[in-house]
Amino acid sequence: MTGNTPTPVTVIGLGSMGRALAEAFVDAGHPTTVWNRTPAKAAPLVAKGAVHAGSVRAAVEASPLVVTCLTTFDDTLSALEPAAAALSGRALVTLNSGSPAGARAMAAWATGRDARFLAGAVKNVPAAVGAPDTLLYYGGDRTVFDEYETTLKVLGGDTVHLGAEPDLAALYEMAVGGMLLPALVGFFQGAAIVRARGLEAASTVRFAEKWLDMIKSLLPIYAREIDSGDYTDAASSVNLFLAGAAHDEELAAETNVDASWLAPLNDLVKRAAEAGHADHSISALTEVLRKPE
Repeated sequence: MTGNTPTPVTVIGLGSMGRALAEAFVDAGHPTTVWNRTPAKAAPLVAKGAVHAGSVRAAVEASPLVVTCLTTFDDTLSALEPAAAALSGRALVTLNSGSPAGARAMAAWATGRDARFLAGAVKNVPAAVGAPDTLLYYGGDRTVFDEYETTLKVLGGDTVHLGAEPDLAALYEMAVGGMLLPALVGFFQGAAIVRARGLEAASTVRFAEKWLDMIKSLLPIYAREIDSGDYTDAASSVNLFLAGAAHDEELAAETNVDASWLAPLNDLVKRAAEAGHADHSISALTEVLRKPE
């Protein structure tokens, strides 16, 4: 945003998240150009005031700030290739999934075409885009972040620049995102267990939320232990988790629930005990997960 003039923005990719991003820009008064391989997806945004570009090149040429929201870095490269020459001098912000290596390759491609580059991640669902506490973080060209920070905060009030390396958002995205599936499968297993007793899965939600709050409170403690390498203050020891594994197996058999997904996790706990961490904090599993250089 220059003075009181909203920055023109282009959004490329109009899946559920892309539509939410474009809608947030439109609602905030930014002249918004959109493009998608399936043009029909642009219609609701056009009805709200967005402009639908006839080609990806026209979309790129319409704005100094280009935000892409496709599934992967490869998808982003494929979509942008016809507009490569038009990227020169523009700020390109990618908001998609992918590995740090993919982000580095994307950065090299973009800067090789004289674009200024940020790779970011939206750490919430589409419905949360635009909320004051929605987190987005970015890695890459700090000058892009500084110039467009006010515009980018339209997407979420908790907007962070992680550093100059263009792969940092992908790194943190995968590092933090690794918690999602185990946590969800744990909830789904609990739901299956109570359903086996004729109870509703909804009856567990209140208690699961409290449990997640407790886990959240432990993360700073575990992070300090991991960063210091001192695991001796064991409020929850590896041995404690090792003993609990037998209870999991017993309950799974009783309720006829498949708990085999826990086997590799329990194996990790056993390996930690065998490595001398039996009486150490459960955070010592980090040392087992880290492979030698």
